[in-house]
Amino acid sequence: MEENRFLKLIGGKTFFYIVAFFLLVGITIYIYTKISFIFYPLEVILSTIVPPIILAFIAYYLFNPIVDLLERLRIKRIWGVIILILGFSGALTGIILLTAPSIEAQIKDLVQTFPDYLEQLGDTMTQWVQSSFLGPYYDDGYNWVMDRLSELPQLIGTYISNGFQGVQNVASTITSTIVSIITFPFILFFLLKDGKRFQRYIIKLFPPKFRDDTKKILTNIDIQVGSYIQGQIIVATVIGILLFIGYLIIGLDYAFTLAIIAAVTSVVPYLGPTIAIIPAAIIAIVNSPFMFLKLVIVWIAVQFLEGNFVSPNIMGRTMKIHPLTIILVLLIAGNLFGVVGVILAIPGYAIVKVIGSYLFYKFKEQYNQYYGEDRGYYEMEE
Repeated sequence: MEENRFLKLIGGKTFFYIVAFFLLVGITIYIYTKISFIFYPLEVILSTIVPPIILAFIAYYLFNPIVDLLERLRIKRIWGVIILILGFSGALTGIILLTAPSIEAQIKDLVQTFPDYLEQLGDTMTQWVQSSFLGPYYDDGYNWVMDRLSELPQLIGTYISNGFQGVQNVASTITSTIVSIITFPFILFFLLKDGKRFQRYIIKLFPPKFRDDTKKILTNIDIQVGSYIQGQIIVATVIGILLFIGYLIIGLDYAFTLAIIAAVTSVVPYLGPTIAIIPAAIIAIVNSPFMFLKLVIVWIAVQFLEGNFVSPNIMGRTMKIHPLTIILVLLIAGNLFGVVGVILAIPGYAIVKVIGSYLFYKFKEQYNQYYGEDRGYYEMEE
């Protein structure tokens, strides 16, 4: 009786079907690794269509609330989409035309002078090391570095021998980027216009028995991912603006460019702001210790405002992910998938968490049904 009840708890025969399904998936993946060359055309197709789809979904979550607002104002959805896309494109073009010359000049100047900043920083660090308790070990460390540099020509030769492959990769990357930029507005248009239809269509693909569950999961995923993307981009923009104001107040060089770098990298939580401060810190240290102190004060002030006022009010508690979990997810995704993995790590984790939480909720329902009366009930909080 106890054994039968346990089998019912884990789903009965359905459990074994699920296990068999995952075994087949594993076998399929193993076979794929052995004959992956057969699927090369499929890889090319996926690598071509996935980037613009991802860009379109990110833009969809940013623009969809505005389209919904226009629709509530009795503007037909298709006209709301057209007005929004044309208005955003016009505003973006105007901003680029107005700011491009100054940004270009700052970036060119920063690219040319940044090696000098690094060299001055290196000289300062060398002087500090030689005058500190590490001074006796400086020569040994210097010789070790020079020995490693002596191997550099051989490494360069190895890289040059693979140069043609590198050129092909660069050309492929440029081509895919251009294709993504050109095609993603069209995908975005249809997502904004027919997004709700797509969801209903996906739900209808499932058997009627599972449609309510599927709708609930898709709705939760939509809320989680949408709130994260909207909130994180708004927070990153606010950080960029606050840092730009702070950099102007303390008179830091290249304030606009450094603020843009901070805004872009802050899209990645926790790790992004840490990366963003590095170029600003190098420039400030080389400028003067007092400038570095002022930079630290500005950075602490911005982080205080972001952590206590901006993020709590914009992000809220929708994601409910512990900071340590976020850092671990970012590190793992970065090692597995590079920069793209870091950018998409948290939305991907949110999707997995929604599905996992729902499955665990179903498990608790099963447990309460078969064990709750005599073993105690699970708390049923979604």
